[in-house]
Amino acid sequence: MKITTAGESHGKGLFAIIEGLPSLLTVDEEEINAYLAIRQSGYGRGARQKIETDRVEILAGVRNRTTLGSPVALAVWNRDYRNWEPYMAPEGCDVSARRLTKVRPGHADLTGVKKYGHEDARNVLERSSARETAVRVAAGSVCRRLLKELGIEITGYVREVCGVEDEGVYTFDEIRGRLPELGMVSAEAQKRAMAKIDEAQERGDTCGGAVELRIRGLKSGFGSCMTYAQKLDARLCGAMMSVQAIKGAEVGLGFGVAKRFGSEVHDEIYRDDARGFYRRSNRAGGIEGGMSNGEEIVLRAAKKPIPTLMRGLNTVDYLTGEPVRAATERSDVCAIAACEIVLESVVAAELCAVVLERLGGDTMPELTERYGRLPQ
Repeated sequence: MKITTAGESHGKGLFAIIEGLPSLLTVDEEEINAYLAIRQSGYGRGARQKIETDRVEILAGVRNRTTLGSPVALAVWNRDYRNWEPYMAPEGCDVSARRLTKVRPGHADLTGVKKYGHEDARNVLERSSARETAVRVAAGSVCRRLLKELGIEITGYVREVCGVEDEGVYTFDEIRGRLPELGMVSAEAQKRAMAKIDEAQERGDTCGGAVELRIRGLKSGFGSCMTYAQKLDARLCGAMMSVQAIKGAEVGLGFGVAKRFGSEVHDEIYRDDARGFYRRSNRAGGIEGGMSNGEEIVLRAAKKPIPTLMRGLNTVDYLTGEPVRAATERSDVCAIAACEIVLESVVAAELCAVVLERLGGDTMPELTERYGRLPQ
């Protein structure tokens, strides 16, 4: 399975093509739209979310809410395009207006204009913008539905915002009860985190954070210890790192393994007739030797603060070489709650690809039957 996206932040829309889905998978537009709405929510979001009301349109590959086995094409149209058409229209537009040469630190602006031979950073930022994640949420929601039909579920929560950490230890079902404003589980931690976001807004600054994801229901043996490119942890962490502003990823204890003895890191193995092989701990985060081991998969990702600050940062004008303050685009103060659902979506997409690679099958009944025959 392969997903390709296209589109610019202020262009006509965002588009995804999903190749390799089996036929007879139910696709529910309203289910996708519900995830898109979560992506637009969260404390600390900016004005763009008031302009756009993201909804998916299925363009191809689905008939009567069911996949055909052909590529599925999705669109999320940009309502704001009507305001930007004079400057963004592919048929012809005024490229001298809305020009951006004050390249912004922390963005793709400077490296992008050098790499692609542009003089206007808008030709870079329009694609590198996190607005692109809207259509990845749409595509990932389709993949999530496939996984759900196999009994594989994904959830997550916001674990930290700008140093304010939710230190609770939660079950999968407890995480599902995360709070709507910021996606944390602890109301007390979320209250402190929201105050931190308010502080950043007053200073013209921004906040990052950390997200924890859980996957349950995935049987053992997905991924590989034989080929490094097929290691499940590498693929899932790579999917998370592909999301704009993600600067760190870990599995299970992650960087915590560096601080502990081996006896405090590895999960001892037990067996009885009722349960078969099992572990009493899950420090590995459900992945050993690059393969799922049947335990809950635990992933974390660190998101940097949004680099577009309303007070601007020191930079250089790309054309003149003069020192300036960075230009500002409409931006959020904190988008960690949105980032959480984006991370769920990209992990769902990558995991869907892993499952289909191992099991094959042209139809959902074939895939379901093959998954059912696998041992736990």
